[in-house]
Amino acid sequence: MRPTLRPFAGLFLRVGNLTFGGGDPTLAALQIELTDRKRWLTPEQFGLAYSLARITPGTNLLAFCAAAGWLVRGSAGALMAVLAVSVPSAVLAVWLLMAYQSWETNALVRAAMGSILAAVAAMMLASAVLLVQPRLKDAGVLRCGILTGGAALAQSMPGVSPLVILALAAMAGFFWKEPARR
Repeated sequence: MRPTLRPFAGLFLRVGNLTFGGGDPTLAALQIELTDRKRWLTPEQFGLAYSLARITPGTNLLAFCAAAGWLVRGSAGALMAVLAVSVPSAVLAVWLLMAYQSWETNALVRAAMGSILAAVAAMMLASAVLLVQPRLKDAGVLRCGILTGGAALAQSMPGVSPLVILALAAMAGFFWKEPARR
């Protein structure tokens, strides 16, 4: 069922502005909402929007919102999703930056920022696990582990472009087929 713009924009407004930790936790929350709860996107459509967003230059979250919005509601959905996710958080970011600059010498503020950075790292790891989890069925664990480890190793090498890593992963996925599901 195709939603009207109001609930559609409301979902992106809520998830995009109440999920902390950046794009990865937000995308994980959107995956649950769009595919499992609302069923506005199929898992394949979500994967397509996610993949296209990852290879698009710029902010991947905004590219994903545009793609998902387009798939669900066309050009109006793409515009509404991007605005709902970006405008309130941009205003908040400017306000927080101004507040931080006025308090940055305070020891409590510095301690809080260190704790927030640790929490963000943990949320990014949890999001990565959530995104990989559907592929960890049966013999797919070995394939997923090798591809994930190879990508992590390549990313740690100086001078290796993320585009090269994505191209190599696409070739590996093309030639190394997923095991048949039982």
